[in-house]
Amino acid sequence: MSILYLLIPLSLILLGLAVWAFFWAVKNDQFDDLEGPAHRILFDEDENDLTPEERARRRSPPPATKDTSNDESDRN
Repeated sequence: MSILYLLIPLSLILLGLAVWAFFWAVKNDQFDDLEGPAHRILFDEDENDLTPEERARRRSPPPATKDTSNDESDRN
């Protein structure tokens, strides 16, 4: 019977920690996207993680640069 004096406060402390962890997870947006990770594995590329602007930038060709390494006029 004396073990209950230890187990009841211990269980209340553990319950308090569990409730605190739950509210911390909700506050830090841990439950925002519950279906995304399950569907993400079905896609070959990780484009779903990018913003629309980053997707457009990745699809567009890089800007052309002038290659002057073999230009004789710049050396003289």
